[in-house]
Amino acid sequence: MSAVRLILLDIEGTTLPIAFVRDVLFPYAARALPDLLRTKAEDVRVKVALGDIAREFPARAPLDVIRDWMARDEKTAPLKTLQGIAWEAGFHDGELRATLYPDVLPILRAWHDAGMRLAVYSSGAAQAQRLLYGHTQEGDATGFFEAFYDLGIGGKKIAESYAEIAQRAGVLPGAILFLSDVAGELEAARAAGCQICQIVRPEDGTVAAPGVPHAADLREAAAAFTPTLAVPATA
Repeated sequence: MSAVRLILLDIEGTTLPIAFVRDVLFPYAARALPDLLRTKAEDVRVKVALGDIAREFPARAPLDVIRDWMARDEKTAPLKTLQGIAWEAGFHDGELRATLYPDVLPILRAWHDAGMRLAVYSSGAAQAQRLLYGHTQEGDATGFFEAFYDLGIGGKKIAESYAEIAQRAGVLPGAILFLSDVAGELEAARAAGCQICQIVRPEDGTVAAPGVPHAADLREAAAAFTPTLAVPATA
């Protein structure tokens, strides 16, 4: 096993409870989007997202398409962009604060202090990722990360996406450790040559995938893949 140089982290189900996304972020966006489409109609990001929707569904009202996507939890780029804009307002005005798993920040800090490179790869828009980590219950955690990757780099179940991340980061895929709760994403990363570990959190009901290394939290993953790290005694 090659030495890990870059730790690439998923968010939902890995560093953040799925319940926060499902029960807090998604309902907030659903409530905010109708007004957002009116009040921010001149925002370039809104124009681009609505244009993409109109090209794909020319006979449908964009808001109806958006609601259908949200009901099915689709990972489409226009939806993620619009949700991110809605969350931007919520985080900035203090209505939203991210509650990370308690093991996350101590391990991120330990990795960062030890000189490990950290990055995020999530289906949520990069701007939404920065907002989330920038407005946690414990403060701004964006400084731990060197990059935030989203679906603009490619789908998370496609090996080429992880190869592209490796190229952009200037490391070999084998020097990347990808942490996620989703088996399909991990298999794609492994196909690209990355090291992988499934985070199996009982709170989220994650089922350990056969043939995939797994850990209960970031502390266990750190102990297994970065054994020289001084892992905090409690997290």
